[in-house]
Amino acid sequence: MGYDGKIISRALQRFEEDRRLRDQRFLERRESVYARQPRLREIDGELRATMSRLISGALRRGTDPRPAVEVLRKQNLGLQEERKLLLKQLGLPEDCLEDKPACPLCGDTGYRGGAMCRCLRAYCAREQQRELSRMLDLGSQSFETFSLEWYSEEGSPELGISPRENMDWIFRTCKRYAAAFGPGSGSLLLTGDPGLGKTFLSAAIAREVSGEGSSVVYDTAAHIFDRFEARKFGREAGEEVEADVDRVLDCDLLILDDLGTEMTTAFVQSALYGIVNGRLLNRRPTILSTNLKLEELRRRYGPQTASRIEGEYQILPFFGEDIRKLRKERQ
Repeated sequence: MGYDGKIISRALQRFEEDRRLRDQRFLERRESVYARQPRLREIDGELRATMSRLISGALRRGTDPRPAVEVLRKQNLGLQEERKLLLKQLGLPEDCLEDKPACPLCGDTGYRGGAMCRCLRAYCAREQQRELSRMLDLGSQSFETFSLEWYSEEGSPELGISPRENMDWIFRTCKRYAAAFGPGSGSLLLTGDPGLGKTFLSAAIAREVSGEGSSVVYDTAAHIFDRFEARKFGREAGEEVEADVDRVLDCDLLILDDLGTEMTTAFVQSALYGIVNGRLLNRRPTILSTNLKLEELRRRYGPQTASRIEGEYQILPFFGEDIRKLRKERQ
């Protein structure tokens, strides 16, 4: 599992920008110290020259370099002691003129042992959050801010369970799903009327999963099908539309929202089956969110697609009163 190319590219750009900014600030800080005590510039120049002579002496052939190397080593130590003293007189730490990397693990390269370092992964996580925030309110939609108070405790005669009891089960299911997310997590179908929390819990899952380093694509069904059509029928050329389709098919978690609000055509039916079936075969989890009931899914997208969803997805049925209306009434 890992972030897709689009996210990594943006993360690398910010990573390099920050590294250049740190380098610039270090040079400015060093020049400021040199201006206060010019002798420090001379010492640093002499230390660099001494180091070069040490290396040359160590590599010299035909004569014993050890006496010369020992002399240079003593000179180097003397310069370092003088440098330390001057910095102390200025009230500065002895390492303030050393250009230390922000990440000691990778030396600010972003990679360690052939794998992405945790410092660069943190940049990827932030870029993933920015990408998701374009569609979701990640600032307030989380498991910590979810509240059951909007769901009635009055039991349903037909279902034998209250909306609050049902949502408590759904909430705990989604939270466990996010906490243990991986290739074998399976897929979810969130189904029910508008305003019952499907988008909220989808956002909470996206937030948790992306924060742990997995690539998450969240988009509406209408926009995803539009991108597939653009590639299929050549409405748009170039790498961007190809990248959008690849991200849908290859991301660690796809959250397809508002399924059923798009204009359903034969192409859309085929595209949805391709997404559902392809991701199942490749063990890539998917979350579908829809206002449609199961029988409506069968009619709209065909028995083949519905069979794959009903047979392979865990179905989470939402019911109760529209929370948006309840909130508006209380204002």
